[in-house]
Amino acid sequence: MYERFWSQFTDYIFVENIPQVSDIIFVPGNRFPQMAESAASLWKDKFAPYILVSGQHALLQEDFHGVTDITGTYPGVFETEADYLSHILIAGGVPRHAILTERQASYTYENAIYSRAITDQRHMEIKRALLCCNSYHARRCLLYYQLLFPETEFLVIPSDTGINRTNWMNSERGIDIVLGEIERCGGQFHQIMRELP
Repeated sequence: MYERFWSQFTDYIFVENIPQVSDIIFVPGNRFPQMAESAASLWKDKFAPYILVSGQHALLQEDFHGVTDITGTYPGVFETEADYLSHILIAGGVPRHAILTERQASYTYENAIYSRAITDQRHMEIKRALLCCNSYHARRCLLYYQLLFPETEFLVIPSDTGINRTNWMNSERGIDIVLGEIERCGGQFHQIMRELP
């Protein structure tokens, strides 16, 4: 009955593309393994020569002395999200020389800012990039990375961590997460746009 209503939010938040050969794969900081697993699979399938993982810590984490895997798939305590994601990539068969790490970012906008700093330092020309992110975080990730890499074509490769485009409207948690993303896209970019030259 409300399909047309829900679809407007769904189509905006849940961005998804078909992967194409690219210059790099970006994985913003998080404590879910799925995004790094997806990046490892894409690397093994030769979609890009490098993977850049980013992140200092998870904002929702109670203990900031170490990042832990909230799914329990990769047990251990890691100093940063980037270290955790690198661990998953290596476990998935990606060699260390193909992994670039950024360990400063504490939220999504900084993931993009500091990732840009890394690629600039290495004089990398990024014409096309794959963005491996959480499915409900896809639009905001894409907006931030597009802002920092305006010359780059981004293809979003989302991972399902339980809240997805078909079920988000069926639970209070899903509604809170997706509509929260809508709010953050407006609230956070309101300030960013005021600061743009």
